[in-house]
Amino acid sequence: MTAPLRRWLTPVVAVITALAIFSGSAPAMAQPRPSGHEDGDSKLLNDVIETTNRNFTQAQNKLEKSKKRQLQLDLEVRRAQSELDRLAPQVGQIAAQSYRSGRIGAMAMLLDSDQPDSFVKRAQALDELNMVNARKLAEVQEVKDEAAEAKEQLDAEVTEQQKQHALMAKQKRDAEKSLALVGGTGLTGGLVVAESPVAKVAPGRDSNGNWRPQGCTENDPTTSGCITPRTLHMYKEVKRAGFDRFVGCYRPGGPWEHPKGRACDWSLQNRGFSPWHNNDTRMYGNNLTAFLVRNADRLGVYYVIWNRQIWFPATGWSSYSGPSNHTDHVHVSLL
Repeated sequence: MTAPLRRWLTPVVAVITALAIFSGSAPAMAQPRPSGHEDGDSKLLNDVIETTNRNFTQAQNKLEKSKKRQLQLDLEVRRAQSELDRLAPQVGQIAAQSYRSGRIGAMAMLLDSDQPDSFVKRAQALDELNMVNARKLAEVQEVKDEAAEAKEQLDAEVTEQQKQHALMAKQKRDAEKSLALVGGTGLTGGLVVAESPVAKVAPGRDSNGNWRPQGCTENDPTTSGCITPRTLHMYKEVKRAGFDRFVGCYRPGGPWEHPKGRACDWSLQNRGFSPWHNNDTRMYGNNLTAFLVRNADRLGVYYVIWNRQIWFPATGWSSYSGPSNHTDHVHVSLL
């Protein structure tokens, strides 16, 4: 292998080795524990966003370096091709002459010359030049072939890194979208797991995807009142997701959804209501809110209120300053 090509292939091998590590799948996000108890398996959304941003930057940097090396290898191939083109006519001419006259031998020395010594010298020179250029041509061809192979490998690397670049960009957008969906760091303080369980689809949806009105026909498991079938389904799904602290749904009186059986208040405590006061209670409220918001379309959520913020499917999050600041419970109303 020639020295110029060796200089190019050495970093290529390093890059391909690094790519084997880099191109592996992104770290899997552990299934969350919605109860809010922190453990080593749950990844907070802020941690996931930081990781995906770092991976995105690394992918971008590696891609740019690969593109530069690809250009350098392309120039090496062009140089080799240029050298090959320059030598080809000369070697071709020598090859044709050799074909007509043959290699130097006893019979050749007797033909086409009155001066054998001169003939021998010319034949020797021709033969030597032919062999020298043939070796040079073979060397240039080897450089060209190896450089072309290296360039092909680097092209494949760049293609793979472009895929990784796109994947990381998507992960970055998804993570940022997820953070915005649960109200950002202002609402959650970053204490929210990266994923929520997927809820089963609630009953009462027509073929067009619209939620049909429902009456207060089901017994409320939290009070002596009634709730709608959709509210009961939401209640069961939230419980199934691991949120098992105190909750109250039906409440008589007032113009809103509680007396209609279409709302529940999910406390942060095992009994009664009191504002969040530590990471456990705040994270419980954050994760419960995230579950409701992320599954809003499956559960038929009308709006969610938590920690001085209100969320509507059509408008997202905005500040809330109603009769309660909702720092002691997560309120959810259904359609």
